[in-house]
Amino acid sequence: MSEQKHIPVLLNEVISHLDCSKAGCYVDGTFGAGGYTSAILNSNKENLVISFDRDPNTILTAQALKEKFLNRFIFVHDCFGNMMNHIEGQVDGIVLDLGVSSMQIDEKERGFSFRFDGPLDMRMGQEGLSAKDVVNTFDEKKIADILFTYGEEKASRRIAANIVKSRQKKQIETTGELAEIIHQVMPKPKDGSDSAMRSFQALRIYVNDELGELERALEASKKLLKVGGRMVVVTFHSLEDRIVKNFFIKNSDLKPNANRHEIPLMCVNEKSLFKVVTKKAVLPTQEELLRNSRAHSAKLRSAIKQQEEEDL
Repeated sequence: MSEQKHIPVLLNEVISHLDCSKAGCYVDGTFGAGGYTSAILNSNKENLVISFDRDPNTILTAQALKEKFLNRFIFVHDCFGNMMNHIEGQVDGIVLDLGVSSMQIDEKERGFSFRFDGPLDMRMGQEGLSAKDVVNTFDEKKIADILFTYGEEKASRRIAANIVKSRQKKQIETTGELAEIIHQVMPKPKDGSDSAMRSFQALRIYVNDELGELERALEASKKLLKVGGRMVVVTFHSLEDRIVKNFFIKNSDLKPNANRHEIPLMCVNEKSLFKVVTKKAVLPTQEELLRNSRAHSAKLRSAIKQQEEEDL
């Protein structure tokens, strides 16, 4: 598999916002191919990284990294939303990259992408409810609600109705079959995008409880981070970005901004849990976009913990 497929998004910006050139203990909540983890470990020879990933396909990569970095690297095969269950004490930084990994997208057997015809799965951890279960057993209203809530799909009701109509003739087994069902309602635009994208995103988010995992990890950061520790999150769509932005607003002394897309940097006093570092979301440079097209929707937000929660 090409190295081009394993380029970590906003890597330089993540390392800068984590400030991990200073020796410390850091959490990489989304290990993937190990890009962030390796960069953090290489930033200071005394750094320790605890990495999480629920995907069993990442275990071999983690084992190879363990052989290189020995006791400076700890891999936990679990969701990052459960990090409180695995970490004793506090850490100097936490980073989350919320994008689906290139390996997951490119393996048609995983059923993440409408670009390949593979089994309709979408489970990151390869256990529990699958996308196939959802589209073949959930009622029409529930499917429509999932597509609208997690995909912001305006045609959710029409798509859900066509899914239910289609499954009455034959169980929906593959990503290609589902994409065709969606295309019957929503033809492909002429701009080269795919009208199935929002629905596939919605099913993936629902099946993996991605927003719930994010909320649990953000809450965990309030206790796990040391004072002065940094929380860095890279998001890829508006639902994730909104959760991160609202969490930082709620836990800092920021005043609301008339522009709902950005956060003003207006700390009224020091009596807040976090100080937000990113007045505006950090976006990929043009150079990075040319090098890695999958970075095009990425946004980075970061904050520094100012004090312990019980001291507020």
